[in-house]
Amino acid sequence: MRDDDTWTDSFRDPVRAPKETPARRRERPAFNSGMWREVAFLLVNFPLSLVGFVLTVVGLSLGAGLMVTIIGLWVLAGALFAIRGYGSVERGLVRSLLDEDIAEPLPVGTGRSGGGAWRRFFDVFSDGLAWRTALYLFIKLPWGIFTFTVTLVSLIVLWPVLPWIARGLSTVDRALASSLLAPADLTQRVKELEQDRGTVVDTAAADLRRIERDLHDGAQARLVALAMDLGLAKEKLSEDPEAAARMVGDAHGEVKLVLQELRDLARGIHPAVLTDRGLDAALSSVATRCTVPGGVRVNADLPGGSDRESRPDSAVEGIAYFTVSELLTNISKHAGARTATVDAWRSADHLMLQVRDDGKGGATEEPGGGLAGLAERIRAVDGVFVVDSPVGGPTVVTVELPWRTKNRN
Repeated sequence: MRDDDTWTDSFRDPVRAPKETPARRRERPAFNSGMWREVAFLLVNFPLSLVGFVLTVVGLSLGAGLMVTIIGLWVLAGALFAIRGYGSVERGLVRSLLDEDIAEPLPVGTGRSGGGAWRRFFDVFSDGLAWRTALYLFIKLPWGIFTFTVTLVSLIVLWPVLPWIARGLSTVDRALASSLLAPADLTQRVKELEQDRGTVVDTAAADLRRIERDLHDGAQARLVALAMDLGLAKEKLSEDPEAAARMVGDAHGEVKLVLQELRDLARGIHPAVLTDRGLDAALSSVATRCTVPGGVRVNADLPGGSDRESRPDSAVEGIAYFTVSELLTNISKHAGARTATVDAWRSADHLMLQVRDDGKGGATEEPGGGLAGLAERIRAVDGVFVVDSPVGGPTVVTVELPWRTKNRN
């Protein structure tokens, strides 16, 4: 199963994979709800395209005609903003009636720092989507008149072939909308990166708060108490050596506890075994700390040791380690499982992880929950996170991570 690349493909992120719409799944036109939605779209093409055409021609012509004055600049910018906004109406109609999933674009000027409203005002003149939408609305009027006429005639006299006519005409509309109304790939990537950056920042802030809390409530409090005990022992050293010795012995025990807490805290930041010996050894180490009654079996086929070139990127190893660690903690606390299994292997340019337990199941990615947080962290590096947990179990969590991060040379 691990060597079969088609197995990996089945867990591709649905956000990044091409959406299989009902229109694409239909093998042949037929009299069904999809056809009637196509017919409805073709009939509203004319009135909507007329509004869009008037908006485009009047707005751009008026703005261009007044360019000799500063008013023309404002009129042209306003027309482009309005045209861009009207494109959202068209995208919504294409999505709802033609089942063509066209992503919404970012606001004008996204990705630039500073400038505020003035920056957005000037950016609209170089916004490719605004001009492509203007072209779409300009050519849509003659096409809308044609589709309205043909569809209306087909409803009356060409009824038997109506599904084929509707499919052919709506296919052209899908192509026009996908090519002219969809945001550019780079713009969409910027949107994804901004969302991922927010996830990474939130995760880093939460980790810092956790470390601060652990230091304040754990090691720091013990060190303060230890300093006070040693001060009292120093005062009693001359008058009651035996009591001072007992206090020093107690302080020695506290030092051991503080050291253990600091080791646990350091392991929570980045375990030494992960750096020195690789993910295989680190997963085996974290599995020994899981309190599942029947234990955790680890099956890892990964390179380890000091050969960094053969191992995944250190950031990927860290994400994989903490993902498995948190999943095993969830299994211990909530799953009611007797056994658990961790599988890790390489498939092409991806690191694959699968954590399975025989617990009660019913695990879901609820907003704000632990699994949702893991999923956000993994998807922030273009990974895939899939949970299969029917009620009654078993629960299987599959993770796919890039073997190398994209910013690595």
